Amino acid sequence: QVQVVESGGGSAQVGESLTLSCEISGNIIMATAAGWYRQPPGKERELVAAIRSGGRTIYGDSVKGRFTISGDKGKNAVYLQMNSLKPDDTAVYYCTVGNFQGANYYPNSRWGQGTQVTVSS
Repeated sequence: QVQVVESGGGSAQVGESLTLSCEISGNIIMATAAGWYRQPPGKERELVAAIRSGGRTIYGDSVKGRFTISGDKGKNAVYLQMNSLKPDDTAVYYCTVGNFQGANYYPNSRWGQGTQVTVSS
């Protein structure tokens, strides 16, 4: 089983930045990618960003140019740098490990507790 622990959320003002961290442990040998999802209040969970083991990334349209996903294989960690935050970025953010099939990312780990990000104007 893979375990993920997200951290780094909190409150921010519009235009500010936050960095989320994800510590990954367990049997990750079958995972070749990692990703961040978010679930805004009253809405469905959506993919924010994902990164292949080789470093290639994909982003949701609403965060392109503002968010950056990165990984540290040595630390089994994945990060999400969030800049120019907007109120619409308010959500619980979740980290996953998984795989790409073509251009699409598919998580195959259990959802963690997530970390709350709240952006106010």
